[in-house]
Amino acid sequence: MAKTFMIENLRVVELRQLLQQASYEYYVLDAPTMADSVYDALYRELQDLENKHPQLITADSPTQRVGEKPASQFNSVQHYIPLFSLENAFDDGDVKAWQERCQKGLEKTEFLDSICELKIDGSAIALTYQKGILVRGATRGDGTSGEDITSNIKTIRSIPLRLNLENPPEHLEIRGEAFLPIAIFEQINQERSQQNESLFANPRNAAAGTLRQLDSRIVAKRRLDFFAYTVHLNREDFALQNLPDVSSQWQALEFLEQVGFRVNPNKRLCKSLQELQEYYDHWATERLKLPYMTDGMVIKLNNFSHQENLGFTQKTPRWAIAWKYPAEEVPTIIESVTVQVGRTGTLTPVAELRPVFLAGTTVARATLHNSDRLAELDLHIGDTAIVRKAGEIIPEVVRILPELRPKDAIKFVMPSHCPECGQPVFKPEDEAATRCINCQCPAIVRGAIEHWVSRDALDINGVGERLVKQLVTENQVTAIADLYELTSEQLQTLERMGQKSADKIIAAIAHSKNKPWARVLYGLGIRHVGSVNAQNIADNFPNVQLLASASPEAIASIFGIGEEIAQSIYRWFRQEANQNLIQKLKDAGLQLVASAKDQLATSCNPNIAGQTFVVTGTLPTLKRDQAKEMIKAAGGKVTDSVSKKTNYLVVGEEAGSKLDKAQSLGVPCISEEELLQLLQAP
Repeated sequence: MAKTFMIENLRVVELRQLLQQASYEYYVLDAPTMADSVYDALYRELQDLENKHPQLITADSPTQRVGEKPASQFNSVQHYIPLFSLENAFDDGDVKAWQERCQKGLEKTEFLDSICELKIDGSAIALTYQKGILVRGATRGDGTSGEDITSNIKTIRSIPLRLNLENPPEHLEIRGEAFLPIAIFEQINQERSQQNESLFANPRNAAAGTLRQLDSRIVAKRRLDFFAYTVHLNREDFALQNLPDVSSQWQALEFLEQVGFRVNPNKRLCKSLQELQEYYDHWATERLKLPYMTDGMVIKLNNFSHQENLGFTQKTPRWAIAWKYPAEEVPTIIESVTVQVGRTGTLTPVAELRPVFLAGTTVARATLHNSDRLAELDLHIGDTAIVRKAGEIIPEVVRILPELRPKDAIKFVMPSHCPECGQPVFKPEDEAATRCINCQCPAIVRGAIEHWVSRDALDINGVGERLVKQLVTENQVTAIADLYELTSEQLQTLERMGQKSADKIIAAIAHSKNKPWARVLYGLGIRHVGSVNAQNIADNFPNVQLLASASPEAIASIFGIGEEIAQSIYRWFRQEANQNLIQKLKDAGLQLVASAKDQLATSCNPNIAGQTFVVTGTLPTLKRDQAKEMIKAAGGKVTDSVSKKTNYLVVGEEAGSKLDKAQSLGVPCISEEELLQLLQAP
C-alpha cells in the first residue's frame, strides 16, 4: 500500500510538471507542443489521483486554477509595496520635461536610458509569491490597499502558479496588467446581447468587471490574459540564492520571461528623445493591428538605482511616465456654463453639453478647468466644441470651432463674485485657479464636511451629500467641529428625517471619535495632504502638537514628503481659524494623538523616531527583518534604498553597493551594536 502511494505521489509530481510546461508553451510562448487531447488526458489523470489522495493537492497544482464555488466577498488587503499610477504625458514636450526632471533629480546632464513598453488597457494586478508559489493576487484599489482576488487570478493561464525557479527567493512581488483580448471582448458582448444583458463599454471595463466576479468559474470562461511588466525584489536576497542580477528594467523583463510569465514583446531600450519619438510614432498606427487594446506607451528609466534615488510623489513614481495617444474626440454644442466651488474655494467652470456618446459613456458635462483655459478657448454659449476624456476618464473641452459660432452667441466670462456666497473672488498671480476666500462660504463648508465624513477620512455612515447640504443650508453646521454638537432632536427637524435615522447618525458621529490620528489629519483637508501622506506624517509626528509646532524643514525631511506639502501644512497650522478648529476637535474627544504604544515607542527612543534607516548585509545576531521591526516599533522608518534622506545605514557583512552609495552621500553607517545602543537610549 505504501509503495503504491509513493509511486502515485511521484506520478502526481511528474504530471504537474508536464502540465505546467505545456501551459507555459501554449499561453505564454504561444508555441504549443502538446496536443489538446493529450493535455486533457493528463489533466484528468492528475485530477483522479488528487481526488484519491487529497493530501497531495497543492496550491500550484493545475487543477486549482478554477474555483469550485462563488466567494461570498472580497477581502481588502494591504499592498506590501504601493501600486502607484503613472503621470500622463500628452506630447513630446511633456516627455522632454519629464526626462529633464529626472536628470535634475539625479544631477545628470546626459539622456537617461529608458525602456519603452506598450501601455495595455486593462487592470493593474499585484501578485505575491512565497518561495516561488503564488499565494495572493490583488487589485490596484487605491494604491495602498486592494481586493484579494486570488481565486480569480488563478484562472488566468498566463499567470504561473509556481515560478520556474529551482531556488526561489522567500518573497517576490510581480506587477502586471490583466486584460481581455479584443476578440474575446466582442464575443462576450455578443453573448450578453443575445441574453438581453447590458454590454460592456470597452475591454478595460470588461476586464475589471470580470476580475471582481464572485464566481471564479465565470472568470475562467472569459479567458483573461496577463502581461507582467515589473518585479519588486531584494537584490541581496537574490545574490544569496545565486539568482541572476536584476538591476535594470530590461533585466527584470528578461527575468520575468525566464520564470514563466508572458511579457509584452513590443519593448525597446531607447537612448535618446528621438528614439522615444520613433517608438511612439510607430505604434500610433501599428497598435490598431494588435489583438488587444493599448492607449499609449510607458517610459521607465532603465537603471533601478536611478529609480530608487528618484523615488515617488504621493501618487506617482518620478522615474516613469505614460505617453498617451490622443483620446477619442467628438463635436457637440455648449448649451450653458456653470461654475462649481470646491472645498478649497476653487472656482471651476463646467460646460453643460448637448449629450453625446464618448468612449463608452454618454457625456453631458465637461470641465473647462479655469479662467486661463476659458480665455484661451474664447468660449461662447452656443459654440460647437470638440470634447474628449482627459486620461480617458474626465470629459474636457479640447477646442472650439469658431466658424460654427451662432451670430448672437454671448462670450462667457468668469464671475467676479462667488456664485455661492456672493463675496469677491481672488486669483493669485502665480496660479491659474480663481478662489473664493470666504471661509464661511456654504460651498467650502459643504466640501470640508463631505471630505471629513468620507470613507478614507472619518467614515461617518449616513452623512452623505444630501444631508450635508441640508445641515449647511439650515445653518446647523458651519464647520466640521459642529457635527459633534448635533443632537437627534436637531436632525429630526430636517426634511424626511425620523427619530430612528437621526439616532443612527448621532451614533455614527460619536463612533468617529475613535478613528486614528492619521484619519483625522487627512480629514482636515489640508491642501496636498492625501490619505497616504497623512499616514506617513502621522507616523513621524504622533500627535497634533508636534506637527503644529514643526518647521517646514522638519516636515519635508519625512521620506516622500516634499517642500510644497510641508509648506502647506505649516501655513495651515498658522491660521487662527484652524487653531480654533483643532481645539474644538480636541474638546469633542477626537483622536489627535497616535496610539499609546506608538507614543511610548516615540518618547522612549528620540534617536529613532522620525529617522529613516536602511539595513544591508548579514548582521551578527539579528536577521534583517528583526532589525527592521525593532526600528519601526521605536518610531523609525525603514526603506530599501539609500538616498539623501536616509539618516542611517545599518551595515552587516557583504554590504554591497548600498554601503558605497551611503558613503558617497555622507550617510552615517552604523553597526548592529550601534543600532542596539540607539534603540536602548532613554
